[in-house]
Parts: sequence; structure tokens; C-alpha cells
Amino acid sequence: MGVLDYIWLGVLAVFQGPEAFTVFGISVSITVMMVLSGFLFGILVGATPGLAGPFAMAISLPILISIFGYSPDALLPVMGFLIGIMKGATIGGAVPAILFNTPGTPDAFMTTLDGYPMAQRGQAKKALRIAHFSSASGDTFSDIVLFVCAPFLAILVEAYLDLPEKTGLLILSLSFIAAVIGGSPGKGLISIGLGLLAVYVGTGEDFYPRLTMGADELSRGFPITTAVLGVLIIGAVFKGLEETWQESRRGKRSIVVPETGDQKLRWPDIKRLLPHISRSALIGTGIGALPGVGSTLAATLGYSTARARYAKSKDADAAAFGEGAPEGIAATEAANSAVSGANLIPVLSLGIPGNAAAVFLILATETIGGFNPGPSVFRFSHDVINPELVVAFGLFTCMTIANLFNWTIGGVFMRSMGFMIRIPKQLLLPSVLLLTLTAIYVQETRIEAIWFALGFGVLGYFMRVLAISPLPFVIAFILGKSLEETARQAYSATGNDPFFLFNNPIALAFILMSVAVIFFTGRKAKKAAP
Repeated sequence: MGVLDYIWLGVLAVFQGPEAFTVFGISVSITVMMVLSGFLFGILVGATPGLAGPFAMAISLPILISIFGYSPDALLPVMGFLIGIMKGATIGGAVPAILFNTPGTPDAFMTTLDGYPMAQRGQAKKALRIAHFSSASGDTFSDIVLFVCAPFLAILVEAYLDLPEKTGLLILSLSFIAAVIGGSPGKGLISIGLGLLAVYVGTGEDFYPRLTMGADELSRGFPITTAVLGVLIIGAVFKGLEETWQESRRGKRSIVVPETGDQKLRWPDIKRLLPHISRSALIGTGIGALPGVGSTLAATLGYSTARARYAKSKDADAAAFGEGAPEGIAATEAANSAVSGANLIPVLSLGIPGNAAAVFLILATETIGGFNPGPSVFRFSHDVINPELVVAFGLFTCMTIANLFNWTIGGVFMRSMGFMIRIPKQLLLPSVLLLTLTAIYVQETRIEAIWFALGFGVLGYFMRVLAISPLPFVIAFILGKSLEETARQAYSATGNDPFFLFNNPIALAFILMSVAVIFFTGRKAKKAAP
């Protein structure tokens, strides 16, 4: 079978899957409906300050699994819903940022700098249209790069990297994530170390319990849902509740600004914005392809680059950056949206999650089974069909469908979400906590899982208090078993050589690069400190 045959099978797996309903004799697959539902839900969540895409994905995943089960037919509908959330939450975050100067997601902070001043001038709808067009453009470009680069990179890794090299690559990835997340390599290493410590609790590869302290409840290890949801979601809820409690009540009322000027996005506007959109899309895609860097850096870099270019060419009567320049909105939204597709390049080609959204995509594949992200996914077999490759092209199809929904109905639904800002956090955060614990119990069906989740939630809270990012913890927890398995196999394949990482030139290069990343990043952070 050729490449085109696998692409066609992936498309058919989406459109000819289990039927949701029939319209005028045309069957609508459940996967397409799940992508649409996830996309709309993602916009709703993104438009709600205090929530983000990972929150919605965390709550949705156990519920979806309880509905669809663990059959192979469940994978694409569940993944389609999560992909829809990921894309919808990205554009939804611009709504409160523009209307109320409150970013719905951390990525949308830079959008407030020019979006809110435009809203104050009576051009809120135009600002929202600019944000939607730029976001959809950046996302589409990023997806195209993903479709091309992920199979190519996976084929290269599978062809040239053996077990020692793959072990070194995993160590390099964890080192890179520790160095770039959290501002301090030391704190990143602490987070990585805690994640590896947690994942190795329980029965190991040698069938001997380790780190259990004699407790039978720990012999099976910590369920991945309790660790991921506890540290990422419950920890964030605890921190949010503390901040809400500490905030003084201020009866600030929003002022309605009347609309002024043309609210449409015309072709001359698009022509003026396109250079900034394309430049930021390239920046966001490049940053997104690096594990652990994140969309916040992409938005900041895209905005800074656009501001420098804009200062050289702006008209005398045009608004400056930070004072309501449409170019500022376009650059920010294109950059942070371009991260979402590129973030899946290391996920699908290497099995390494690059951000919190990618964590939940991998969590879904591990829970349901039938698909193991990594180089083996893109193994083109001509005699026997590779089902994982069909699923991969099915995921690409889901992302394309989500982009079509974004271009067609995303802008309209996005502009109708302004009311979400008025939901008080006092009601929102306890609801998220209750839904998260319920979702964990639905999936694990044992009370110990609740206690584990709350314990990891406390850990996540203190990590945030100490300014230690929880994301390296989660990524280390997910990659820990793969690292152990690959290292054990490499050790056996090299004749029980304890120095297999140092006797292989490529593996040694990866180890040296790991040390260099930690050293130079730490040195740079030390120089930047006051």
C-alpha cells in the first residue's frame, strides 16, 4: 500500500465510522460530530477566565471513555473531541482579552495590549474578527507543517536511531523541558525528578515492588489519571481558590462602549495584516515543534517581532503597539495558534508531549489503546495494513475538519461568548474540582484514586507556590516508563553494557547536549537575575 492509500483509509475511518445520525439520507459520522462538539466546547472554555483547554480536556477524557469504552472504534471520536477542544480554546481566549482586558488563557495576555484599547474605541467586533482570522490562519499553516514534517521526522528516527540513541533522545527531551519551563533549570529538574519518582512507585519491570513502603495500595503504582489531573488541574484549582480568597471584593462595573466605525474586516485590512500573520505563524510553528516551550513564548516573540517591524513602517496617524494597533492582535493570535499543530510533531513522531494539551492526547491513547505515538506509527507496510498509520491520518483528517469549522462557524460562535466573563470564580472553581474528582472515580472506580488525586493536587499547589512548573512533572511521569523500557532493552541488546550511552557516538552526543542545555540555560538565568 502506498501513501495515498493510507491517507484515503484515514479519511474513510473518520467519515465512515459509527453513524451519529442521518440528514437527507446522508450519514453523519460520530467522529465529525465529536470534533464539532469539542470545538464549540473549547471556545466556551477559552472564553471563560480561569479555565483553559487542558481543564476541559481533563474533565472530558474520563467521561468520554466511560461513554465510548476501550474499543478501537472509540479512539478517533475521543481524540477528535480533544482536538476540537484544543483548537477552540485557543481562539476563545481572545474574547475576554479583547472585551474585558482579562485573558481567557495565558496565551492571550499579549492580545489584551491592543485588543482592549480597540474595544474601548468602539471597535470590539472588528478586533474579534482580526483575532479570529489571524488565529485560524496560523493554525492552518501549523497543521500543514505537521502533516508534512511528522511522518518525515518519524521515518528518520526509525531508520537511523537504535535503542541507545532513542534512550539518549528521551534524556535530551527531558533535559530540554526542564531547562526551558519554569524559568530555572534547577526547578525544572526538581519537577522532572518528582515525576520520575512518582511513576516508578509500584511493581517494576522485574516484577518486584519498589518505593511502596510496604503498602499494598501502592504496589500497582499511581494511576496516570490521578497524577496528571491531580498536579495539573486540582493543584491549579487549589491555587485559584487561594487567590480568590485573598482578593478583595471590588464592585467594579463594566462600561458599555458604543460601536464606532466600520466593524467589518475588509480586504485592505487583511492585506495590511498578512505580513505580520505569516511571520508570526512561522515563529509559532518553529517554537511549537520544540517540546515544552509553549504558546506563551510564541505569542510574546511574535508580538515583539511585529512591534519592531511596525515601528519602522507605521503611518503618522496610525495607532502604536499597545494603543490599539490591529497588527498587535494579528501577530499575537497567529503565533499562539500556530503552536497547536506544531506541538503534535514531537508527539506523533517521537511520542514526546510538548505542552499540556498534548499530554491529554497521549493520555487518551494510553487509556484506550490501539495507538502508540512514536516513530513506529509512520511505518509504511505494503503487504499488511498498519492500523496505527491509519489512525494517524484519521487524526490529521480530524484536525482538517476542525480547521474547516474554525473558518466557517468559529468566528460567529466566538463573538457570542462575551457573557462567560461574568461567571464568578467562587462558583466556577469548586465545580471544576467536583467534575474532576467525579471523572477520576468514573474511570478508576476505586476510592484510593480520589485520595491519590487529592495528594497530587496538594503537590501541584505547593509546586505553584514555589514557582515550580508542574508540566515537567507530568511529562516525566508519562515518559518515565518509556525511558525505563528503552534503557533496559538497550542494556540487554548491548550485552549488558552499563556504559551503552557513552559507547555509542549518537547517544553520547545526546547526553552531552543534555548537559549543555542545562548548563547554558542555568548560566543565562543566573546572569539575568537581579
